Amino acid sequence: MFRIKKTYSDNSIEFIVVGLGNPDRKYEGTRHNAGFMMLDYLAEKEDIRVNRVKFKSTVGEGRIGGHRVLLMKPSTYMNNSGQAVIEAMNFYKIPAENVVVLLDDINLDVGKMRIRSKGSDGGQNGMKNIIYLSGSDKFPRIKIGIGNKPHPDYDLAAWVLSKFSAKELKALEEIAANTADAVELILDGKTSEAMNRYN
Repeated sequence: MFRIKKTYSDNSIEFIVVGLGNPDRKYEGTRHNAGFMMLDYLAEKEDIRVNRVKFKSTVGEGRIGGHRVLLMKPSTYMNNSGQAVIEAMNFYKIPAENVVVLLDDINLDVGKMRIRSKGSDGGQNGMKNIIYLSGSDKFPRIKIGIGNKPHPDYDLAAWVLSKFSAKELKALEEIAANTADAVELILDGKTSEAMNRYN
């Protein structure tokens, strides 16, 4: 008997990598857009153009470490990120385990990152919407530190929508390469190695 070897066509998306943020120009360089910023770095590193409009997002397709991936930046605004993610997941029939989310985290200092294979939303509204609409918390995610409020009375919304300082942007640049490397490890099924290396 002939053995049938399973192959992927060039159009078979195996993974989705989504950066969370807000689409308007006025939000560029704000703390809440750390996910967008990391996705932009990843796209540039892997030479993937993220310039097409699809799935309520700006998207690009390419290969990372031999895997066919869709990079996406939802245009739904942060709190409705799940609408875009679920649409793409349903179209390509991608399970939550194959969707890597890049998001901001106020509980981490700027320049720090934390990788999780699954878990709760941690109070991040974009992640909360993705989990709620998908019914799953099994999304691998890379949390990018944006620093906590300077004092308890500071308005949280104002804080996450504030701009990074020049010093903070430098710290973000330094972990962008680690974030890109961590994404590749996760796609290769080496999430534990990524956690050991970068957490």
